[in-house]
Amino acid sequence: MRSHLTPHASLKHFFSFFQHQIILALSFLLLSPFTLSAQDSTTTNLSIVAVGDMMIGTNFPSDAYLPPRDGAEIFSQIKTQLSDADVTFGNLEGVILTEDYPTTKKCQNPKNCYAFKMPDHYVAHFKDAGFDLLSIANNHINDFGEIGIRNTTKLLQDAGIHFAGVTDYPTTIFEVHDLTIGFCAFSPNRGTVSINDLALAKKIVQELDSKVDVVIVSFHGGGEGLAHQHITKQTEVYLGENRGNPYQFARDMIDAGADVILGHGPHVTRAIDLYKNKFIAYSLGNFSTYARFNLQGKKGISPLLNINVDENGDFIDGEIVSVKLIGEGIPVIDDTHQALRTIQDLIATDLGEIGLVLDKDGRISLKK
Repeated sequence: MRSHLTPHASLKHFFSFFQHQIILALSFLLLSPFTLSAQDSTTTNLSIVAVGDMMIGTNFPSDAYLPPRDGAEIFSQIKTQLSDADVTFGNLEGVILTEDYPTTKKCQNPKNCYAFKMPDHYVAHFKDAGFDLLSIANNHINDFGEIGIRNTTKLLQDAGIHFAGVTDYPTTIFEVHDLTIGFCAFSPNRGTVSINDLALAKKIVQELDSKVDVVIVSFHGGGEGLAHQHITKQTEVYLGENRGNPYQFARDMIDAGADVILGHGPHVTRAIDLYKNKFIAYSLGNFSTYARFNLQGKKGISPLLNINVDENGDFIDGEIVSVKLIGEGIPVIDDTHQALRTIQDLIATDLGEIGLVLDKDGRISLKK
């Protein structure tokens, strides 16, 4: 039968047929067992925001040390940065306790007694700001004895905020997306999981590593103040107390299976590091410490870290957002990038070449 197609229609029919064959061929290749589908090639990454010490007002020895508006706006100027992650971490420097209990510290003058307890309802300020993971391993978790610890842990549990670091709660495990996260925290202080018991610390991390995808380790260690801003790579003793060797502790924990190390305690910013492609922050400084802290100079600046790791806990990239404390201790963005510049200087003086590159805007990338 003679075709009724015009030459133009025939050419159009030919290209349509040819296009159809290409689509079939591509479909075959995409479905072939010898090629990776998009679903197969995707990985699940984890974003972590991490900050340092937080004590957002204390009602001991009086309510005069509580912030304006009962603390409701203490994180307001930095809330966007805090909530922009899968996990937001900080160190809770004190207990959450409303009632008028006496401190367990031996103080001749209450005005000079640095014992911290935030009112019960302040737990909502942490929750509202985006915090879902807190370390309670530090020297202030014992300020009001067992009642302070019990009240704090109950309030955090009720608020759905994960925590660890005291002997009754050495670890926590939780889910984020398709990943299982394990967390543990250490300090040199009574009632906490000891930073100086390396055998126990390694065992805790190894057990977590056997159960979860990503292990986050927090430690409260090292000397305090400007005289202790540098990494010594030695055991640090402060006021007669063994505060651990943060440099070696971080490496020992990574060797045991940790993926991210988040340090605090010196009340100043320290360097960051990379070991076996795992991220280390040696001290995140004072992030929000209200009224009872010396915030002069470098004690009043700190980094807000935003890092990304893969499903194996290996570092991908990140960013340092510089923060400064204004007034009695309100965190705000520091456009002069003091914390970033401090970290860059400390890396150069304390560590030399590491596997990370920090650019002028705070972006952190792997060295090629």
